[in-house]
Amino acid sequence: MEPQNNDPLQDQQEPTSTTFTVGNERGNGFERAKAAAKVAVENKARDVVLLDMRKASPVFDYFLIVSGASRRQVYAIAEEIHLELKKVWGDKRLGFEGVEESRWIILDYGDLVVHVFDEETRDYYRLEDLWSNATRITLPAPESAE
Repeated sequence: MEPQNNDPLQDQQEPTSTTFTVGNERGNGFERAKAAAKVAVENKARDVVLLDMRKASPVFDYFLIVSGASRRQVYAIAEEIHLELKKVWGDKRLGFEGVEESRWIILDYGDLVVHVFDEETRDYYRLEDLWSNATRITLPAPESAE
């Protein structure tokens, strides 16, 4: 009997593109974006959306957009994502904004930008609509704990 795969993001394939990725040498932007999404889900983030920005912007490759239910949760999600990308992927954060208010925290890793919102702020800015020309990457639904 083969071991069961409990990682719903593992089977996702990187979207095809000829665009050069300015990412971390230890892992490409798509793999790091999936890892960040997984951490967000594990920390009870809501409405996890991954956008492939390579055709929409020459500046970055992926946007990960997630929501937290409270300011404390927004901060915790952002911190856990940062720790994962730093420890596992060796990423150096280029920018970190929004910590004081914890309504919209931005983690900038160059090719990957993570946006962690509280629900009210996310609804106001509606980044998914602003970047509607980006390709939305379908992520599998998180497995429920039994």
